[in-house]
Amino acid sequence: MEEKLVKMLIESKHLVALTGAGVSAESGIPTFRGKDGLWNKYSPEELANPQAFAKDPEKVWRWYAWRMEKVFGVEPNKAHYAFAELERMGILKCLITQNVDDLHERAGSRNVIHLHGSLRVVKCTSCENSFEVQEPPKVPPLPTCDKCGSLLRPGVVWFGEMLPPDVLERAMREVEKADVIIVAGTSAVVQPAASLPLIVKRNGGVIIEINPDETPLTAIADYSLRIKAGEMMESLVEPVKKALS
Repeated sequence: MEEKLVKMLIESKHLVALTGAGVSAESGIPTFRGKDGLWNKYSPEELANPQAFAKDPEKVWRWYAWRMEKVFGVEPNKAHYAFAELERMGILKCLITQNVDDLHERAGSRNVIHLHGSLRVVKCTSCENSFEVQEPPKVPPLPTCDKCGSLLRPGVVWFGEMLPPDVLERAMREVEKADVIIVAGTSAVVQPAASLPLIVKRNGGVIIEINPDETPLTAIADYSLRIKAGEMMESLVEPVKKALS
């Protein structure tokens, strides 16, 4: 099967990838529902929503500062580097991620679409000001905008918020063109991301799912591989490199 997949990647006209939390978990990033004693009494839905931020912005910011510290301190893994290598070789045209870390970029990926925003970005709640940060804010005090003085917020999409239309449109354009999509480390339940592979399938394309667990996508995937993304992607990229060298 591996030879068949390698051939498929090499011959693909427009390969895209969709990655989820399972890919970042291999770098040691705590999952949303991590076991840290400070935060395990809260569910993500309690903290990652506009209502919680309006009610207690300091509590929400302290949680995000903790998450940012964890994320900024880990390194990309084999999966991140493999996707970056496929892009460098001109095979992977676009990488769409549900993750809010920057591990794909740090591994070398350039054409990355962050569906759910990024922990590296902080934005103003009032004006259009947004910028990247290299370290988490120290909370308290609450971080404020240097242009208008309003409260800043994490640059991520919260529960109950719509995805930025331009980001979703970019992702849709990519999957509409795709003849092969690799879906790695995602539970395939969060919308609208979960619908993107279905568009590829509808257009006659191939779905390659890489996940240790079955997901709702498994039943329609052309290939469903019960393995971690890092191991599988590494085993595919090496023979692709040899074939193209």
